[in-house]
Amino acid sequence: MLNEQLKNFRLILASGSPRRQQFFKELGLNFEVILKPIKEEFSERLTHFEISDYLAQLKSLPFKDNLKPNDILITSDTIVWHNKKALGKPKNAADAFNMIKSMSNTTHEVITSVCFTTTEKQKTVNAVTKVTFKALTDAEINYYIETCKPFDKAGAYGIQEWIGQIGITKIEGSYFNVVGLPTHLVYQTLQQFISS
Repeated sequence: MLNEQLKNFRLILASGSPRRQQFFKELGLNFEVILKPIKEEFSERLTHFEISDYLAQLKSLPFKDNLKPNDILITSDTIVWHNKKALGKPKNAADAFNMIKSMSNTTHEVITSVCFTTTEKQKTVNAVTKVTFKALTDAEINYYIETCKPFDKAGAYGIQEWIGQIGITKIEGSYFNVVGLPTHLVYQTLQQFISS
């Protein structure tokens, strides 16, 4: 449906995430994946969605000079916001354990920002989802880290994996946002982009 409206555009998804790529396929969109490395660093003055907004925009910079008039570049970043700080991807198993342990028996926020860039304009949108974990035992956390190796995930967990199935008691907001892409916002923003 949306794909027909986008037939005169080239969608570029600048993400190596298999989950984000799968979402684009499920939305029925034709897209190309192009990756350009960038150092994901941000100022400590930034908080909450300012961080993910900034990183999503930062990821668009290496593409700026190469975009053609009919290109729509999509870059994205997800963070977990807990205890007034951003949890990114864990460095190792110990780091992953500490992250998950800190979220045990509490509620945290998962924030995903998506940046849409063309030769003429740029728009960034974000979604915030609240996720509550039950009290997790050390054995449960260790089992999850050993079996699922969640080192490529912000906050060291995937809601769609074992830890989500046994540990998450409540979710407020978009489930797909927690997996890594607020699909409703992507769909809506692309519709606005082609009609404006």
